[in-house]
Amino acid sequence: MSIQHALLTSLMEKPSSGYELARRFDKSIGYFWHATHQQIYRELGRMAERGWIAAQDDEGDARSRKKVYRVLPAGREELVRWVLSPTAGLDQRDEILVKLRADAVAGPLGLGDEMRRMIALHEERLATYRAIEQRDFADPRPDRAQQLRHALLRRGIRYEEDWVAWGTAVLPLLEPEGGR
Repeated sequence: MSIQHALLTSLMEKPSSGYELARRFDKSIGYFWHATHQQIYRELGRMAERGWIAAQDDEGDARSRKKVYRVLPAGREELVRWVLSPTAGLDQRDEILVKLRADAVAGPLGLGDEMRRMIALHEERLATYRAIEQRDFADPRPDRAQQLRHALLRRGIRYEEDWVAWGTAVLPLLEPEGGR
């Protein structure tokens, strides 16, 4: 996946200024596809050059130089092309997994504190996801789009629950007396 497809998706949901898009991105797609604000602005320029998006001056504020980006037909076509192409596969890049593999061959190296930190981060994200679920998915009769968004969130919840359980199970192996 490229950041451009993630941005096209966000802009299809709601035309936005670069700043608004970056803030929304952080609170949605950013949970599973990270991008810096600088990357987002750079990619918006590239997408405009390709004719996928266009920017208009914000009509709401005549003094502002803010531009609002919207997806053009060519951008929608590109997004559909990408969606219908086969997914790359099982690309799983998780740095802690490589560190654990290194610990297995060169350790013990004292990864207990790092694992506790990672568990805490995943617990924090899990709490965030659960709060989003409570806030945004209470409608007893959601439409298809809302059902899909909820399914994505549920996937994130399950991932975080599994990560916390897995990390907690691995942690004793990283303690000074662990794994003997």
